[in-house]
Amino acid sequence: MLQKLIRNKGKISWSLFLILLLILIRVFEDTLFYDPFLNYFKDEYANLSFPKINIFKLFFSLGLRFYLNSVISLLLLYVIFKDKQIVKFSAFLYMVLGSILMISFIFVLTFFAEESKMTLFYIRRFLIQPIFILLFIPAFYYQTQIKK
Repeated sequence: MLQKLIRNKGKISWSLFLILLLILIRVFEDTLFYDPFLNYFKDEYANLSFPKINIFKLFFSLGLRFYLNSVISLLLLYVIFKDKQIVKFSAFLYMVLGSILMISFIFVLTFFAEESKMTLFYIRRFLIQPIFILLFIPAFYYQTQIKK
């Protein structure tokens, strides 16, 4: 076991560094990104009206955050699996899922905002958190184990 850890210390170090970057994005989200929903969803939002929103600024900020999380997640996948096909397929999935989520977020925000607070909350959660990496790593690990 110790030999395996020593042999993979570079992979472990890079993985920890990339995970730290994902954590830092989360820690400094208030200063790095425009998101009036950060404080809104921390409060008792069921009884509150929506905060003032600059839709273009919010769209750009959410897109940038999703992009940063996606790039770091793709790098993490490459470090773990060293397989460009996995990274290419994941990049395609990130593009498709990110586009669907951004369009859905703007659509719900524009047309159903007050009635669909929970829908907005969950769509936004998928955009701002690196949730997909939590699905991709076990799925690709399982796939690589099946191939062996």
